[in-house]
Amino acid sequence: MLTSDSVDTPMVEKSKLDEDLQRTPIDATLYRGMIGSLMYLTSSRPDLIYAVCLCARYQAKPTEKHLNAVKRIFRYLKGTINMGIWYSKDTGMSMTAYADADYTWCQDTRCSTSGNAQLLGDKLVSWSSKKQKCTSISSIEAEYIGLYGCCAQILWMRSQLIEYGFQFNKIPLYCDNKSAIALCCNNVQHSRAKHINVRYHYIKEQVENGIVELYFVWTEYQLANIFTEPLPRERFNFLIEKLRMRSMTPKTLKRLEEETDE
Repeated sequence: MLTSDSVDTPMVEKSKLDEDLQRTPIDATLYRGMIGSLMYLTSSRPDLIYAVCLCARYQAKPTEKHLNAVKRIFRYLKGTINMGIWYSKDTGMSMTAYADADYTWCQDTRCSTSGNAQLLGDKLVSWSSKKQKCTSISSIEAEYIGLYGCCAQILWMRSQLIEYGFQFNKIPLYCDNKSAIALCCNNVQHSRAKHINVRYHYIKEQVENGIVELYFVWTEYQLANIFTEPLPRERFNFLIEKLRMRSMTPKTLKRLEEETDE
């Protein structure tokens, strides 16, 4: 891949992978090795996690189509080798979170993908992209289940930070679906969702207890959108900037340090 051209995004906009059963299989060991290497990077490169996790679903029987998708991620890495998250000092420790979900994006199971991000102050400290375990019958359901996953992560982080003397209540959780928010906060709406697995109603209990507060955010400013679907270059670059990802070249690092000192 050293001689290949770099690309602007890890996945082509609106591209969709499936099992591709009609194609000739490739070396699964090679494919799994590539996925394993990329998985290692997702702990510090949130811009990769959606594409890598999507490709990881096809490790059992990978084909040339899947291999080409993984190669594109490496081509993206080639042009962004210095990219990383910038953590500035002396910023606030308030906790905020963003939760998003696509709707039936998986071509094989029609399951949705949940994406969420948790921040301390303006620092991104946790992120996730995960296929939901059940098939939703509406986008509201998909978003509701996505809120549950984000809430569970918030409560785990909250329990850890309490040991360091931080107390968090009324934690803002941003979602771009007003109906999903209503489902969490309104008993009348909640009665229409009894068919949803009981475990996902966990989010409603946390809202009632005042641990989490739900807020609507326009999709344009939904930071978790980058963890749920392939995006066009402009939108992708906008979100990674909002997530405080920077090119960590010596020149850029020096400039960021000077801005912090000021």
